[in-house]
Amino acid sequence: MEKIKKVALVTGGARGIGFAIAAIFAKENFDLVIADIRSKDEASAGIEPLRKTGAEVLYCECDISNAANRSEMIDKIKKRFGRLNVLVNNAGVAPAVRADILDATEESYERVMKINLQGPYFLTQLAAGWMTEQKKNDNDYSACIINISSISATAASVGRGEYCISKAGLSMMTKLWAVRLAEFNIPVYEIRPGIILTDMTSAVKEKYDKLIAEGLLLEKRWGLPEDVAKAAAMMARGDIAYSTGQVVMIDGGFSVERL
Repeated sequence: MEKIKKVALVTGGARGIGFAIAAIFAKENFDLVIADIRSKDEASAGIEPLRKTGAEVLYCECDISNAANRSEMIDKIKKRFGRLNVLVNNAGVAPAVRADILDATEESYERVMKINLQGPYFLTQLAAGWMTEQKKNDNDYSACIINISSISATAASVGRGEYCISKAGLSMMTKLWAVRLAEFNIPVYEIRPGIILTDMTSAVKEKYDKLIAEGLLLEKRWGLPEDVAKAAAMMARGDIAYSTGQVVMIDGGFSVERL
């Protein structure tokens, strides 16, 4: 009898870090749900190679900050797969305009917080509720939740305060859900990327090229989405199942204190 494949949901999975995670999960024999605000037509060219690996892929056009979108997506996953084993909360945005915290607007704060923190928090609530039901009905069922935060969870950037606050909140969210889901043996992890080469960082590439060259990082290179994806795969496989609530730094040594 063929073994039933695990299903992973990756938000913001149509490009960047999210796509790299989806791609490595496909190679690890997961079926996939990719959620993104891009239309299905826009995302199709990138998604098709994932199907060629043998992965079944459900694409959901979803605004993670919208409660109805989140609920509809979970319903689609139930209908298509009937199971969910991994949730990767990756979708996130930077402020549309980098503004000094003396000048930043409430509109920008609300947008960033809804997408980066409120959306993942309540998507986790939906997914975790379903995961606990699956666990109660099947002793062999395994699951985990992976939150993609940022070094900005602890490193202050006064030109994008709302982003830093949202990522600090996501870090606390990891601890909260790790505590709540411990009785069900569902680990919750945080991956904290550093300076990663993606669309989000393209506008500040020259700035970080210079900082990296001057020694900001121990490893003098940009991080790649694949660096983050490898850590996510380790978690999804269950390689560090005894580490719930923990943070894995993928930051090129940025966070190492030194004189």
